[in-house]
Amino acid sequence: MIDKIKRNLYLVFGIAILLYLLFAIFTNVNNLAKTLASVNWIYLPLLLLFSYFNYISRFFKWHYYVKLLNINAEFGLSFSIFMSGLAMSLTPGKMGEVLKSYMLKQTIGESISKTAPIVFVERITDFLSLVILSLFGAVYYNFGIVSSLIVGVFFIIVVALIGNKKISLKIIDIIANIKYLKKHAKKLHDAYESSYLMLKFKPLVLMILLSLVAWFFECIGFYYVLHNFDKSIIVILPIFVYSFSTIIGSITMLPGGLGATEGSLTYLLHINGFSNEEALASTFIIRTVTLWFALVIGVFHLFYFQRKYGEISIDKQE
Repeated sequence: MIDKIKRNLYLVFGIAILLYLLFAIFTNVNNLAKTLASVNWIYLPLLLLFSYFNYISRFFKWHYYVKLLNINAEFGLSFSIFMSGLAMSLTPGKMGEVLKSYMLKQTIGESISKTAPIVFVERITDFLSLVILSLFGAVYYNFGIVSSLIVGVFFIIVVALIGNKKISLKIIDIIANIKYLKKHAKKLHDAYESSYLMLKFKPLVLMILLSLVAWFFECIGFYYVLHNFDKSIIVILPIFVYSFSTIIGSITMLPGGLGATEGSLTYLLHINGFSNEEALASTFIIRTVTLWFALVIGVFHLFYFQRKYGEISIDKQE
């Protein structure tokens, strides 16, 4: 399992390096290097801390769902599994984090059909919280309002549909009658019941609020990145640019939003008064202390998990 993940990471990392080089060449490598050299790197530990606070906040969301579904995973194991899931940050929409369900299956025998919906619901609450954050800036700057609303409305419809048992169960029954899916009927029902429970009004509101806190940490980290180049910057700009760009990167379903997120970050900063070099330098820094830092944390915990619990084998599981 680790070998497969390593091969995929090497591939995506190589693509990322090529992409960043193209960005740098397009901007002007020498000017970009000078801009990066002018950065006050004393803020780096603070930026990493803000990102880690994001992961911790999202862990509490994960653990809340684990307990809500009556999954018997003790706190330490739950933490190890969640942090290991960060190694899947470079998968499309982070859906590779379903690896966490296989880890629960291996350690406590919980069915994947019951736990995999946690990853799906995590993404829903992430998107809704990012839409809320981005809308404040979208209205303030009169940019991206329609795009943010479309994404928000889409996920509200998804939540409403899952919340309507009559319609959802009818859809599931239709799907379950398909020849090749009949044997998975019970798994589909189990997955729906987990989703339905997690998307009830109270857990939905609570976890959106917790997601707001989680993503706000990274937005504040971005504020300190931009503060290097503009001391008079107001906090609404980094909140809007970061949340909106994260949404754009996620809906493209590219691994880690590579290219789309960076392009959106750079473009939005440039049209808001930052030079090409400042915009790209800021983009490189924030992606390093968020996406790539998450990857490092995830790989570290994944190695630790496998040393303690053994090789994760997806093929042998449900």
